[in-house]
Amino acid sequence: MTKNEPAIVGRQVKDMYGTLVGKVLGTITDIDGSIQTVGVDCGSEGLKQIQYEQLVLQEDVVIYIPKWRLQAQKFLREKGLTIRRINALEDIVSENGEEVRDDADVIQNKYKSKLATLDQIESKIKTELLVRLGEIEDQEKVVKEILFDAKVQIKSEEITEPTFGTIQTHANNILERFSHEKDEIAKVQNRIDDLSSKHSESIENPKQYIQQSAMTYLDSPTGTQSQTFDQPMSTSPEPESTLPEPESTLPEPESTLPEPESTLPEPPV
Repeated sequence: MTKNEPAIVGRQVKDMYGTLVGKVLGTITDIDGSIQTVGVDCGSEGLKQIQYEQLVLQEDVVIYIPKWRLQAQKFLREKGLTIRRINALEDIVSENGEEVRDDADVIQNKYKSKLATLDQIESKIKTELLVRLGEIEDQEKVVKEILFDAKVQIKSEEITEPTFGTIQTHANNILERFSHEKDEIAKVQNRIDDLSSKHSESIENPKQYIQQSAMTYLDSPTGTQSQTFDQPMSTSPEPESTLPEPESTLPEPESTLPEPESTLPEPPV
């Protein structure tokens, strides 16, 4: 540990909801002196090694952040940025057309690869969240069982009122913490689902299909290379709202172009 590293040995470690986790025994450092893991004495549960990145240092206590929360935050940040970049790329292609096609293809493949990796991470995080919810539900059952048994004991005069009050207070505090954690997990799950929906909308964005169709037409023998879909030939009238039938062929120049959400049919031979 470097001289500038704050002293954490001997400090209490608590979770985000104020529950005591244990006390810092010591640290394991890298060759450059940076802390890698922190050893926490958790009493009867033994010594736990916690990644240093999962700890937030405060004046008199160390706050423990669960790993699933850090992973979810990183995933949401990376996927959100990737989706925004894909949307920005589609806008650039739509605005500039053929002149940026080669560069756009390279970048698009890069983003597709990133999304594939993020999809795997997303599946793993979703599984971990479900596992944690299962653990919380099991622990809630135990707490409620203890609390109910205490009610039986107070009725049978096996314990005093002050003792029952202590049990009830601690049990309610634990249940409240569980409730907060479940709410936070639900929010993370909703944010992940929202990003997945945005990803699907981005893939199904009509602009992408319009541009691809226009490029296909421009590359055809009858197409004009200098013409883009965003700048139709002057001989073509303004588009009308009527969509052509899927099986119809490309109309004559005086006919109307299809609506943006439709793909251009192949030109007549």
